[in-house]
Amino acid sequence: MISDQIKTGVDRAPHRSLLYALGLTEEELSRPLIAVVSAQSDIIPGHVHLDKIAEAVKAGVYAAGGTPVVVPAIGVCDGIVMGHKGMHYSLASRELIADSVETLLTAHCFDGAVLIPNCDKIVPGMLMGAIRVNIPALVCSGGPMLAGHVGGKKTSLSQMFEAVGAYQAGKLDDAGLRKCEQSSCPSCGSCSGMFTANSMNCLCEALGMALPGNGSIPAPVSARIQFAKHSGMKVMELVEKNIRPRDIVTAEAFHNAITVDMALGCSTNTSLHIPAIAHEAGLTIDLKQFNEISEKTPNLCHLAPAGEHFMEELDEAGGVSAVMKELADAGLLHTELPTVTGYTVGENIAHADNRDPEVIRPLDKPYSATGGLAFLFGNIARNGCVVKRSAVAPEMRVHSCTARVFEGEEAAVKAIFGGEIRKGDIVVILYEGPKGGPGMREMLVPTSALAGMGLDKDVALITDGRFSGASRGASIGHVSPEAAAGGEIGLLRDGDIIDIDMDKYTINARVTDEKFACRRAEQKPHESWVKNGWLARYQRMVSSADEGAVLK
Repeated sequence: MISDQIKTGVDRAPHRSLLYALGLTEEELSRPLIAVVSAQSDIIPGHVHLDKIAEAVKAGVYAAGGTPVVVPAIGVCDGIVMGHKGMHYSLASRELIADSVETLLTAHCFDGAVLIPNCDKIVPGMLMGAIRVNIPALVCSGGPMLAGHVGGKKTSLSQMFEAVGAYQAGKLDDAGLRKCEQSSCPSCGSCSGMFTANSMNCLCEALGMALPGNGSIPAPVSARIQFAKHSGMKVMELVEKNIRPRDIVTAEAFHNAITVDMALGCSTNTSLHIPAIAHEAGLTIDLKQFNEISEKTPNLCHLAPAGEHFMEELDEAGGVSAVMKELADAGLLHTELPTVTGYTVGENIAHADNRDPEVIRPLDKPYSATGGLAFLFGNIARNGCVVKRSAVAPEMRVHSCTARVFEGEEAAVKAIFGGEIRKGDIVVILYEGPKGGPGMREMLVPTSALAGMGLDKDVALITDGRFSGASRGASIGHVSPEAAAGGEIGLLRDGDIIDIDMDKYTINARVTDEKFACRRAEQKPHESWVKNGWLARYQRMVSSADEGAVLK
Protein backbone atom coordinates (compact mmCIF):
# COMPACT_ATOMS: atom_id res chain seq x y z
CA MET A 1 0.00 0.00 0.00
CA ILE A 2 1.09 3.57 -0.66
CA SER A 3 0.17 4.38 2.93
CA ASP A 4 2.79 1.94 4.22
CA GLN A 5 5.21 4.83 3.78
CA ILE A 6 3.69 6.39 6.90
CA LYS A 7 2.49 3.24 8.69
CA THR A 8 5.10 0.48 8.45
CA GLY A 9 8.52 -0.03 10.03
CA VAL A 10 10.35 1.04 13.14
CA ASP A 11 11.32 4.37 11.63
CA ARG A 12 7.63 5.16 11.15
CA ALA A 13 6.77 4.84 14.84
CA PRO A 14 6.54 8.66 15.20
CA HIS A 15 4.18 8.77 12.23
CA ARG A 16 1.99 6.05 13.77
CA SER A 17 1.86 7.96 17.04
CA LEU A 18 0.36 10.92 15.19
CA LEU A 19 -2.12 8.68 13.42
CA TYR A 20 -3.13 7.22 16.77
CA ALA A 21 -3.62 10.80 17.95
CA LEU A 22 -6.44 11.01 15.40
CA GLY A 23 -8.22 8.19 17.22
CA LEU A 24 -7.34 5.60 14.60
CA THR A 25 -6.82 2.02 15.76
CA GLU A 26 -4.28 -0.61 14.75
CA GLU A 27 -7.04 -2.35 12.83
CA GLU A 28 -7.83 0.82 10.88
CA LEU A 29 -4.17 1.42 10.11
CA SER A 30 -3.89 -2.07 8.65
CA ARG A 31 -6.35 -1.11 5.91
CA PRO A 32 -5.94 1.22 2.90
CA LEU A 33 -6.20 4.89 3.83
CA ILE A 34 -8.77 6.67 1.66
CA ALA A 35 -8.88 10.44 1.41
CA VAL A 36 -12.41 11.80 1.44
CA VAL A 37 -11.71 15.21 -0.10
CA SER A 38 -14.63 17.36 0.97
CA ALA A 39 -15.28 20.92 -0.16
CA GLN A 40 -17.98 21.42 2.49
CA SER A 41 -18.60 25.07 3.23
CA ASP A 42 -21.34 27.07 4.90
CA ILE A 43 -21.06 29.88 2.33
CA ILE A 44 -21.80 27.84 -0.81
CA PRO A 45 -25.39 26.54 -1.22
CA GLY A 46 -24.07 23.71 -3.38
CA HIS A 47 -21.67 22.65 -0.62
CA VAL A 48 -23.52 23.29 2.61
CA HIS A 49 -24.66 19.64 2.78
CA LEU A 50 -21.40 17.99 1.75
CA ASP A 51 -20.71 16.94 5.35
CA LYS A 52 -23.61 14.50 4.97
CA ILE A 53 -22.24 13.30 1.64
CA ALA A 54 -18.82 12.81 3.23
CA GLU A 55 -20.32 10.77 6.09
CA ALA A 56 -22.08 8.55 3.54
CA VAL A 57 -18.84 8.09 1.58
CA LYS A 58 -17.04 7.18 4.80
CA ALA A 59 -19.71 4.59 5.55
CA GLY A 60 -19.18 3.08 2.11
CA VAL A 61 -15.41 2.98 2.53
CA TYR A 62 -15.73 1.31 5.95
CA ALA A 63 -18.22 -1.20 4.56
CA ALA A 64 -15.75 -2.19 1.84
CA GLY A 65 -12.79 -2.58 4.19
CA GLY A 66 -11.00 0.75 4.01
CA THR A 67 -10.23 3.54 6.44
CA PRO A 68 -11.64 6.91 5.36
CA VAL A 69 -10.03 10.20 6.37
CA VAL A 70 -11.71 13.51 5.59
CA VAL A 71 -9.46 16.27 4.25
CA PRO A 72 -10.57 19.75 3.11
CA ALA A 73 -10.74 21.68 -0.12
CA ILE A 74 -11.70 25.30 -0.72
CA GLY A 75 -14.42 26.60 -2.99
CA VAL A 76 -15.97 29.78 -4.32
CA CYS A 77 -19.70 30.31 -4.97
CA ASP A 78 -19.81 31.87 -8.41
CA GLY A 79 -23.29 33.24 -7.79
CA ILE A 80 -22.35 35.10 -4.62
CA VAL A 81 -19.09 36.49 -6.07
CA MET A 82 -20.80 37.59 -9.31
CA GLY A 83 -20.55 41.21 -10.36
CA HIS A 84 -17.85 42.41 -7.94
CA LYS A 85 -14.17 41.98 -7.06
CA GLY A 86 -14.74 38.45 -5.76
CA MET A 87 -15.33 37.08 -9.27
CA HIS A 88 -11.65 37.65 -10.10
CA TYR A 89 -10.90 34.77 -7.74
CA SER A 90 -13.34 32.24 -9.18
CA LEU A 91 -11.41 30.73 -12.10
CA ALA A 92 -8.11 31.28 -10.31
CA SER A 93 -9.39 29.13 -7.44
CA ARG A 94 -9.41 26.10 -9.76
CA GLU A 95 -5.61 26.08 -9.75
CA LEU A 96 -5.44 26.46 -5.96
CA ILE A 97 -7.84 23.54 -5.57
CA ALA A 98 -5.81 21.34 -7.92
CA ASP A 99 -2.61 22.23 -6.05
CA SER A 100 -4.20 21.55 -2.66
CA VAL A 101 -5.52 18.14 -3.76
CA GLU A 102 -2.06 17.26 -5.06
CA THR A 103 -0.54 18.44 -1.78
CA LEU A 104 -2.88 16.60 0.58
CA LEU A 105 -2.97 13.32 -1.35
CA THR A 106 0.78 13.15 -1.93
CA ALA A 107 2.01 14.47 1.41
CA HIS A 108 -0.10 12.03 3.44
CA CYS A 109 0.46 8.96 1.24
CA PHE A 110 -3.19 8.08 0.66
CA ASP A 111 -4.01 4.85 -1.15
CA GLY A 112 -7.10 6.23 -2.86
CA ALA A 113 -9.46 9.19 -2.89
CA VAL A 114 -13.12 10.07 -3.21
CA LEU A 115 -13.49 13.65 -4.43
CA ILE A 116 -16.56 15.50 -3.13
CA PRO A 117 -17.03 18.75 -5.06
CA ASN A 118 -20.21 20.22 -6.46
CA CYS A 119 -19.92 23.73 -7.80
CA ASP A 120 -18.21 25.36 -10.71
CA LYS A 121 -14.40 25.36 -10.39
CA ILE A 122 -14.25 22.83 -7.58
CA VAL A 123 -15.15 19.92 -9.87
CA PRO A 124 -12.41 20.42 -12.48
CA GLY A 125 -9.93 21.57 -9.83
CA MET A 126 -10.29 18.37 -7.81
CA LEU A 127 -10.18 16.22 -10.94
CA MET A 128 -7.04 17.99 -12.16
CA GLY A 129 -5.31 17.36 -8.84
CA ALA A 130 -6.34 13.69 -8.75
CA ILE A 131 -5.09 13.08 -12.30
CA ARG A 132 -1.82 14.78 -11.40
CA VAL A 133 -1.29 12.51 -8.39
CA ASN A 134 -2.76 9.48 -10.23
CA ILE A 135 -3.88 7.32 -7.33
CA PRO A 136 -7.18 5.38 -7.53
CA ALA A 137 -9.92 8.01 -7.31
CA LEU A 138 -13.44 8.92 -8.37
CA VAL A 139 -15.78 11.91 -8.18
CA CYS A 140 -18.86 11.96 -5.96
CA SER A 141 -20.66 15.28 -6.36
CA GLY A 142 -23.23 16.76 -4.00
CA GLY A 143 -25.97 16.88 -6.66
CA PRO A 144 -28.12 19.63 -8.19
CA MET A 145 -30.53 21.96 -6.42
CA LEU A 146 -34.26 21.52 -6.91
CA ALA A 147 -35.88 24.03 -9.24
CA GLY A 148 -37.60 27.04 -7.73
CA HIS A 149 -41.22 28.00 -8.35
CA VAL A 150 -42.32 31.54 -9.23
CA GLY A 151 -45.67 32.41 -10.74
CA GLY A 152 -46.57 28.77 -11.28
CA LYS A 153 -43.40 28.10 -13.29
CA LYS A 154 -40.15 26.35 -12.43
CA THR A 155 -37.24 28.72 -12.17
CA SER A 156 -33.55 28.96 -11.28
CA LEU A 157 -30.78 31.42 -10.45
CA SER A 158 -30.55 32.58 -14.07
CA GLN A 159 -34.10 33.97 -13.91
CA MET A 160 -33.17 35.68 -10.65
CA PHE A 161 -30.39 37.64 -12.34
CA GLU A 162 -32.73 38.41 -15.25
CA ALA A 163 -35.29 39.68 -12.74
CA VAL A 164 -32.86 42.48 -11.85
CA GLY A 165 -32.88 43.59 -15.49
CA ALA A 166 -36.67 43.38 -15.56
CA TYR A 167 -36.83 45.51 -12.39
CA GLN A 168 -34.51 48.13 -13.89
CA ALA A 169 -36.68 48.23 -17.00
CA GLY A 170 -39.82 48.76 -14.91
CA LYS A 171 -41.24 45.34 -15.78
CA LEU A 172 -41.09 44.07 -12.19
CA ASP A 173 -41.96 45.80 -8.93
CA ASP A 174 -40.44 45.48 -5.44
CA ALA A 175 -42.85 42.74 -4.39
CA GLY A 176 -42.18 40.75 -7.54
CA LEU A 177 -38.42 41.01 -7.09
CA ARG A 178 -38.71 39.91 -3.45
CA LYS A 179 -40.83 36.91 -4.46
CA CYS A 180 -38.20 35.89 -7.00
CA GLU A 181 -35.27 36.15 -4.60
CA GLN A 182 -37.07 34.11 -1.94
CA SER A 183 -38.23 31.37 -4.31
CA SER A 184 -35.57 30.83 -6.99
CA CYS A 185 -33.12 28.72 -4.97
CA PRO A 186 -35.23 26.45 -2.71
CA SER A 187 -32.70 23.84 -1.55
CA CYS A 188 -29.06 22.94 -1.14
CA GLY A 189 -27.20 21.76 -4.24
CA SER A 190 -25.63 23.15 -7.38
CA CYS A 191 -27.92 25.57 -9.27
CA SER A 192 -30.77 23.71 -10.94
CA GLY A 193 -30.07 24.34 -14.64
CA MET A 194 -27.34 23.09 -16.97
CA PHE A 195 -24.95 25.68 -15.65
CA THR A 196 -21.21 25.10 -15.14
CA ALA A 197 -21.41 22.98 -11.97
CA ASN A 198 -23.97 20.54 -13.32
CA SER A 199 -22.25 20.51 -16.71
CA MET A 200 -18.98 19.39 -15.16
CA ASN A 201 -20.65 16.86 -12.85
CA CYS A 202 -22.40 15.33 -15.87
CA LEU A 203 -19.16 15.27 -17.85
CA CYS A 204 -17.43 13.41 -15.00
CA GLU A 205 -19.82 10.56 -15.86
CA ALA A 206 -19.03 10.88 -19.56
CA LEU A 207 -15.28 10.78 -18.82
CA GLY A 208 -15.76 7.61 -16.80
CA MET A 209 -14.60 9.22 -13.54
CA ALA A 210 -17.91 9.02 -11.65
CA LEU A 211 -20.69 6.50 -11.14
CA PRO A 212 -23.90 6.91 -13.17
CA GLY A 213 -26.13 9.50 -11.54
CA ASN A 214 -23.32 11.80 -10.43
CA GLY A 215 -24.58 14.69 -12.54
CA SER A 216 -28.32 14.47 -12.09
CA ILE A 217 -29.48 12.91 -8.79
CA PRO A 218 -30.87 15.89 -6.80
CA ALA A 219 -28.99 16.96 -3.70
CA PRO A 220 -31.85 16.67 -1.16
CA VAL A 221 -33.06 13.13 -2.00
CA SER A 222 -32.07 9.89 -0.31
CA ALA A 223 -30.71 8.46 -3.58
CA ARG A 224 -27.86 10.99 -3.35
CA ILE A 225 -26.83 9.54 0.04
CA GLN A 226 -27.03 6.02 -1.38
CA PHE A 227 -24.94 7.18 -4.34
CA ALA A 228 -22.28 8.49 -1.95
CA LYS A 229 -22.16 5.18 -0.07
CA HIS A 230 -21.72 3.30 -3.34
CA SER A 231 -18.92 5.71 -4.32
CA GLY A 232 -17.14 4.91 -1.06
CA MET A 233 -17.48 1.19 -1.73
CA LYS A 234 -16.35 1.53 -5.33
CA VAL A 235 -13.09 3.33 -4.54
CA MET A 236 -12.00 0.23 -2.63
CA GLU A 237 -12.40 -1.81 -5.81
CA LEU A 238 -10.26 0.72 -7.65
CA VAL A 239 -7.56 0.44 -4.98
CA GLU A 240 -7.67 -3.35 -5.03
CA LYS A 241 -7.34 -3.45 -8.84
CA ASN A 242 -4.98 -0.44 -8.96
CA ILE A 243 -7.16 1.37 -11.50
CA ARG A 244 -5.97 4.96 -11.71
CA PRO A 245 -7.34 8.14 -13.32
CA ARG A 246 -4.89 8.10 -16.22
CA ASP A 247 -6.08 4.60 -17.10
CA ILE A 248 -9.50 6.15 -17.69
CA VAL A 249 -9.07 9.75 -18.94
CA THR A 250 -7.67 8.91 -22.37
CA ALA A 251 -8.03 10.86 -25.61
CA GLU A 252 -11.05 8.71 -26.48
CA ALA A 253 -12.64 9.46 -23.10
CA PHE A 254 -12.32 13.18 -23.77
CA HIS A 255 -13.93 12.62 -27.17
CA ASN A 256 -16.86 11.03 -25.33
CA ALA A 257 -17.02 13.91 -22.86
CA ILE A 258 -17.11 16.56 -25.62
CA THR A 259 -19.79 14.56 -27.47
CA VAL A 260 -21.97 14.41 -24.35
CA ASP A 261 -21.24 18.11 -23.79
CA MET A 262 -22.70 18.93 -27.21
CA ALA A 263 -25.74 16.70 -26.72
CA LEU A 264 -26.56 18.15 -23.29
CA GLY A 265 -25.93 21.79 -24.26
CA CYS A 266 -23.45 22.37 -21.45
CA SER A 267 -21.93 25.59 -20.17
CA THR A 268 -19.34 27.44 -22.26
CA ASN A 269 -17.00 27.04 -19.30
CA THR A 270 -16.50 23.37 -20.22
CA SER A 271 -14.26 24.62 -23.03
CA LEU A 272 -11.91 25.96 -20.35
CA HIS A 273 -12.08 22.97 -18.05
CA ILE A 274 -11.89 20.07 -20.52
CA PRO A 275 -8.56 21.29 -22.00
CA ALA A 276 -7.25 21.98 -18.48
CA ILE A 277 -8.16 18.48 -17.26
CA ALA A 278 -6.67 16.97 -20.41
CA HIS A 279 -3.48 18.96 -19.82
CA GLU A 280 -2.99 17.16 -16.50
CA ALA A 281 -3.26 13.84 -18.36
CA GLY A 282 -0.60 14.93 -20.86
CA LEU A 283 -3.14 15.50 -23.63
CA THR A 284 -3.95 18.54 -25.77
CA ILE A 285 -7.51 19.48 -26.75
CA ASP A 286 -7.78 21.85 -29.72
CA LEU A 287 -10.88 24.07 -29.78
CA LYS A 288 -11.49 23.09 -33.40
CA GLN A 289 -12.00 19.56 -32.11
CA PHE A 290 -15.13 20.83 -30.34
CA ASN A 291 -16.53 22.09 -33.65
CA GLU A 292 -15.68 18.83 -35.43
CA ILE A 293 -17.57 16.85 -32.81
CA SER A 294 -20.41 19.39 -32.75
CA GLU A 295 -20.96 18.93 -36.50
CA LYS A 296 -21.67 15.23 -35.89
CA THR A 297 -23.54 15.49 -32.58
CA PRO A 298 -27.20 16.45 -32.27
CA ASN A 299 -28.30 18.66 -29.39
CA LEU A 300 -30.77 16.47 -27.47
CA CYS A 301 -31.45 18.56 -24.35
CA HIS A 302 -32.62 22.11 -23.73
CA LEU A 303 -32.09 22.54 -20.02
CA ALA A 304 -32.17 25.97 -18.39
CA PRO A 305 -31.04 28.52 -19.50
CA ALA A 306 -31.49 27.16 -23.05
CA GLY A 307 -34.99 25.78 -22.32
CA GLU A 308 -37.65 25.14 -19.72
CA HIS A 309 -36.31 21.86 -18.28
CA PHE A 310 -34.23 21.43 -15.12
CA MET A 311 -31.77 18.91 -13.70
CA GLU A 312 -34.40 17.06 -11.68
CA GLU A 313 -36.28 16.43 -14.94
CA LEU A 314 -33.12 15.14 -16.62
CA ASP A 315 -32.71 12.71 -13.74
CA GLU A 316 -36.32 11.57 -13.99
CA ALA A 317 -35.85 11.08 -17.74
CA GLY A 318 -32.92 8.70 -17.23
CA GLY A 319 -30.01 11.02 -16.56
CA VAL A 320 -26.71 11.21 -18.40
CA SER A 321 -26.78 7.46 -19.03
CA ALA A 322 -29.93 7.83 -21.13
CA VAL A 323 -28.33 10.62 -23.16
CA MET A 324 -25.22 8.51 -23.67
CA LYS A 325 -27.35 5.54 -24.76
CA GLU A 326 -28.95 7.69 -27.48
CA LEU A 327 -25.49 8.76 -28.65
CA ALA A 328 -24.03 5.26 -28.48
CA ASP A 329 -26.88 3.87 -30.57
CA ALA A 330 -25.83 6.34 -33.27
CA GLY A 331 -22.21 5.23 -33.06
CA LEU A 332 -21.07 8.55 -31.64
CA LEU A 333 -19.35 7.21 -28.48
CA HIS A 334 -16.39 4.98 -27.74
CA THR A 335 -18.22 2.31 -25.76
CA GLU A 336 -15.28 0.01 -25.06
CA LEU A 337 -13.54 2.38 -22.64
CA PRO A 338 -12.99 1.54 -18.95
CA THR A 339 -14.71 3.53 -16.20
CA VAL A 340 -14.55 3.73 -12.41
CA THR A 341 -17.52 1.37 -12.18
CA GLY A 342 -15.28 -1.50 -13.23
CA TYR A 343 -17.37 -1.85 -16.38
CA THR A 344 -17.01 -0.29 -19.82
CA VAL A 345 -18.97 2.70 -21.05
CA GLY A 346 -21.16 0.38 -23.09
CA GLU A 347 -21.84 -1.92 -20.14
CA ASN A 348 -22.74 1.06 -17.92
CA ILE A 349 -25.41 2.32 -20.31
CA ALA A 350 -26.64 -0.97 -21.75
CA HIS A 351 -29.90 -0.86 -19.81
CA ALA A 352 -30.38 2.92 -19.76
CA ASP A 353 -33.85 4.06 -20.73
CA ASN A 354 -35.06 7.42 -22.07
CA ARG A 355 -38.20 7.89 -20.02
CA ASP A 356 -39.10 11.37 -21.33
CA PRO A 357 -38.44 12.03 -25.03
CA GLU A 358 -39.17 15.71 -24.57
CA VAL A 359 -36.47 16.23 -21.93
CA ILE A 360 -34.06 13.94 -23.81
CA ARG A 361 -34.95 14.16 -27.46
CA PRO A 362 -34.46 10.99 -29.51
CA LEU A 363 -31.95 11.06 -32.34
CA ASP A 364 -34.61 11.47 -34.99
CA LYS A 365 -36.08 14.52 -33.27
CA PRO A 366 -33.18 16.61 -31.87
CA TYR A 367 -33.44 20.26 -30.90
CA SER A 368 -30.77 20.82 -33.55
CA ALA A 369 -28.59 18.64 -35.76
CA THR A 370 -25.43 20.14 -34.27
CA GLY A 371 -24.12 20.51 -30.74
CA GLY A 372 -24.89 23.05 -28.04
CA LEU A 373 -21.58 24.96 -28.25
CA ALA A 374 -19.93 26.63 -31.22
CA PHE A 375 -16.39 28.01 -31.48
CA LEU A 376 -16.00 31.00 -33.78
CA PHE A 377 -12.81 32.17 -35.49
CA GLY A 378 -11.98 35.39 -37.32
CA ASN A 379 -9.98 38.61 -37.32
CA ILE A 380 -11.02 39.53 -33.75
CA ALA A 381 -10.69 35.98 -32.42
CA ARG A 382 -7.79 34.42 -34.26
CA ASN A 383 -7.45 31.63 -31.67
CA GLY A 384 -11.19 31.28 -31.18
CA CYS A 385 -14.11 32.25 -28.98
CA VAL A 386 -17.16 30.35 -27.75
CA VAL A 387 -20.93 30.74 -27.72
CA LYS A 388 -23.67 28.53 -26.28
CA ARG A 389 -25.43 28.25 -29.63
CA SER A 390 -28.33 26.25 -28.20
CA ALA A 391 -29.30 29.26 -26.05
CA VAL A 392 -29.21 31.77 -28.93
CA ALA A 393 -32.36 32.93 -30.70
CA PRO A 394 -32.39 31.70 -34.35
CA GLU A 395 -32.40 35.24 -35.72
CA MET A 396 -29.17 36.03 -33.83
CA ARG A 397 -27.11 33.12 -35.15
CA VAL A 398 -26.25 34.95 -38.38
CA HIS A 399 -26.28 38.73 -38.11
CA SER A 400 -24.28 41.95 -38.24
CA CYS A 401 -24.08 44.41 -35.38
CA THR A 402 -22.54 47.70 -34.31
CA ALA A 403 -19.83 47.71 -31.64
CA ARG A 404 -20.24 49.55 -28.34
CA VAL A 405 -16.88 49.16 -26.61
CA PHE A 406 -16.30 49.20 -22.83
CA GLU A 407 -13.25 48.59 -20.67
CA GLY A 408 -14.52 46.30 -17.94
CA GLU A 409 -17.87 44.85 -16.89
CA GLU A 410 -18.90 47.77 -14.67
CA ALA A 411 -18.85 50.31 -17.49
CA ALA A 412 -20.92 48.01 -19.70
CA VAL A 413 -23.52 47.34 -16.99
CA LYS A 414 -23.87 51.07 -16.33
CA ALA A 415 -24.54 51.69 -20.02
CA ILE A 416 -27.07 48.84 -20.25
CA PHE A 417 -29.05 49.96 -17.21
CA GLY A 418 -28.74 53.56 -18.40
CA GLY A 419 -30.60 52.75 -21.60
CA GLU A 420 -27.59 53.50 -23.83
CA ILE A 421 -27.68 50.19 -25.69
CA ARG A 422 -29.92 49.91 -28.74
CA LYS A 423 -31.21 47.11 -30.92
CA GLY A 424 -28.53 46.01 -33.37
CA ASP A 425 -25.65 46.83 -30.99
CA ILE A 426 -23.02 44.38 -29.78
CA VAL A 427 -21.64 45.14 -26.32
CA VAL A 428 -17.86 44.62 -26.38
CA ILE A 429 -16.25 44.17 -22.95
CA LEU A 430 -12.44 44.32 -22.87
CA TYR A 431 -9.71 43.42 -20.39
CA GLU A 432 -11.65 40.67 -18.64
CA GLY A 433 -9.53 37.74 -19.90
CA PRO A 434 -7.32 35.39 -17.84
CA LYS A 435 -4.52 37.99 -17.68
CA GLY A 436 -6.52 41.17 -18.19
CA GLY A 437 -9.11 40.54 -15.49
CA PRO A 438 -7.23 38.86 -14.08
CA GLY A 439 -9.20 35.69 -13.55
CA MET A 440 -11.67 35.96 -16.44
CA ARG A 441 -14.78 37.20 -14.67
CA GLU A 442 -18.20 35.85 -15.64
CA MET A 443 -20.45 38.36 -17.39
CA LEU A 444 -23.76 37.09 -16.00
CA VAL A 445 -24.85 40.53 -14.80
CA PRO A 446 -24.73 42.21 -18.25
CA THR A 447 -26.16 39.20 -20.12
CA SER A 448 -28.98 38.86 -17.59
CA ALA A 449 -29.62 42.60 -17.73
CA LEU A 450 -30.04 42.40 -21.50
CA ALA A 451 -32.35 39.38 -21.17
CA GLY A 452 -34.39 40.94 -18.39
CA MET A 453 -34.83 44.13 -20.42
CA GLY A 454 -36.01 42.11 -23.41
CA LEU A 455 -32.91 42.83 -25.54
CA ASP A 456 -31.37 39.33 -25.68
CA LYS A 457 -32.83 38.73 -29.17
CA ASP A 458 -31.60 42.08 -30.48
CA VAL A 459 -28.26 42.76 -28.76
CA ALA A 460 -25.16 40.55 -28.74
CA LEU A 461 -22.26 40.64 -26.29
CA ILE A 462 -18.64 39.70 -26.89
CA THR A 463 -15.81 39.62 -24.37
CA ASP A 464 -12.42 38.12 -23.60
CA GLY A 465 -13.98 37.25 -20.25
CA ARG A 466 -16.35 34.36 -19.79
CA PHE A 467 -19.96 33.64 -18.94
CA SER A 468 -21.87 31.80 -16.31
CA GLY A 469 -23.54 28.64 -17.52
CA ALA A 470 -26.70 30.55 -16.61
CA SER A 471 -26.13 33.11 -19.40
CA ARG A 472 -28.26 32.97 -22.53
CA GLY A 473 -28.57 34.94 -25.71
CA ALA A 474 -25.82 35.78 -28.22
CA SER A 475 -23.13 35.82 -25.53
CA ILE A 476 -19.71 35.24 -27.09
CA GLY A 477 -16.79 34.81 -24.71
CA HIS A 478 -13.22 33.54 -24.23
CA VAL A 479 -11.98 35.67 -27.13
CA SER A 480 -8.37 34.68 -27.77
CA PRO A 481 -5.92 36.33 -27.89
CA GLU A 482 -7.38 38.54 -25.18
CA ALA A 483 -7.07 42.32 -25.18
CA ALA A 484 -4.39 42.34 -22.47
CA ALA A 485 -2.25 40.02 -24.63
CA GLY A 486 -2.55 42.22 -27.70
CA GLY A 487 -5.59 40.57 -29.21
CA GLU A 488 -7.50 42.42 -31.93
CA ILE A 489 -10.60 42.59 -29.74
CA GLY A 490 -8.73 45.32 -27.85
CA LEU A 491 -8.48 47.34 -31.08
CA LEU A 492 -12.23 47.57 -31.68
CA ARG A 493 -13.85 50.99 -31.57
CA ASP A 494 -17.41 52.25 -31.21
CA GLY A 495 -19.21 51.99 -34.54
CA ASP A 496 -17.21 49.07 -35.97
CA ILE A 497 -19.45 46.57 -37.73
CA ILE A 498 -19.04 42.94 -36.64
CA ASP A 499 -20.33 40.04 -38.76
CA ILE A 500 -21.26 36.85 -36.91
CA ASP A 501 -22.10 33.49 -38.48
CA MET A 502 -22.47 30.81 -35.82
CA ASP A 503 -23.37 28.17 -38.40
CA LYS A 504 -20.13 28.76 -40.31
CA TYR A 505 -18.13 29.35 -37.07
CA THR A 506 -16.92 32.82 -38.08
CA ILE A 507 -16.71 36.25 -36.45
CA ASN A 508 -15.08 39.20 -38.17
CA ALA A 509 -14.95 42.95 -37.77
CA ARG A 510 -15.13 45.05 -40.94
CA VAL A 511 -11.73 46.47 -40.12
CA THR A 512 -8.69 45.95 -42.34
CA ASP A 513 -5.39 44.63 -41.04
CA GLU A 514 -3.89 48.00 -41.96
CA LYS A 515 -6.41 49.88 -39.81
CA PHE A 516 -5.82 47.45 -36.92
CA ALA A 517 -2.09 48.14 -37.27
CA CYS A 518 -2.65 51.90 -37.06
CA ARG A 519 -4.82 51.52 -33.98
CA ARG A 520 -2.23 49.25 -32.36
CA ALA A 521 0.49 51.87 -32.90
CA GLU A 522 -1.66 54.49 -31.13
CA GLN A 523 -2.78 52.21 -28.29
CA LYS A 524 -1.51 52.80 -24.76
CA PRO A 525 -0.51 49.72 -22.70
CA HIS A 526 -3.23 48.49 -20.36
CA GLU A 527 -2.28 48.81 -16.69
CA SER A 528 -3.58 46.12 -14.37
CA TRP A 529 -5.23 47.10 -11.10
CA VAL A 530 -3.60 44.08 -9.41
CA LYS A 531 -0.22 44.85 -7.87
CA ASN A 532 0.32 42.05 -5.33
CA GLY A 533 -1.09 38.89 -3.80
CA TRP A 534 -2.18 35.62 -5.36
CA LEU A 535 -3.91 37.27 -8.34
CA ALA A 536 -0.69 39.04 -9.32
CA ARG A 537 1.13 35.69 -9.46
CA TYR A 538 -1.79 34.17 -11.34
CA GLN A 539 -1.71 37.03 -13.86
CA ARG A 540 1.96 36.41 -14.60
CA MET A 541 1.59 32.64 -15.05
CA VAL A 542 -1.84 32.03 -16.63
CA SER A 543 -2.15 30.90 -20.23
CA SER A 544 -4.74 31.91 -22.82
CA ALA A 545 -8.38 30.83 -22.65
CA ASP A 546 -7.99 28.65 -25.76
CA GLU A 547 -5.40 26.64 -23.80
CA GLY A 548 -7.71 26.21 -20.80
CA ALA A 549 -6.29 29.14 -18.79
CA VAL A 550 -3.83 26.82 -17.04
CA LEU A 551 -0.76 28.01 -15.18
CA LYS A 552 2.54 27.73 -16.99
